[in-house]
Amino acid sequence: QVQLVESGGGLVQAGGSLRVSCAASGRTFSSYSMGWFRQAPGKEREFVAAISWRGGSTYYADSVKGRFTISRDNAKNTVYLQMNSLKPEDTAVYYCAAAYSNKAATALGSDRQYDYWGQGTQVTVSS
Repeated sequence: QVQLVESGGGLVQAGGSLRVSCAASGRTFSSYSMGWFRQAPGKEREFVAAISWRGGSTYYADSVKGRFTISRDNAKNTVYLQMNSLKPEDTAVYYCAAAYSNKAATALGSDRQYDYWGQGTQVTVSS
């Protein structure tokens, strides 16, 4: 079993940057591909980014491509989402998720593929 705890959310002005982190418990973190999703008020949860279990491949939603970067440090059992050039429409609760999968990140864009979820961290971008 994997437990996930997000941190690093907060309030930032449009155009600013923020990095959210997700710390995972358990010894098998490196066996899991990781993803970030977000949910804005009144909207469905949507895919943001994914990274394969060894970090060899990444995948991004079109809405964040070129602005967000997902990375992982398997030695620290942590996955990161660096968010630059933030826009008000990026405001949401951001969730990390773990998928017991060796698929390429491009195959991990659906929340149905993930086995474990964190509680989320709020990111608010002011205009």
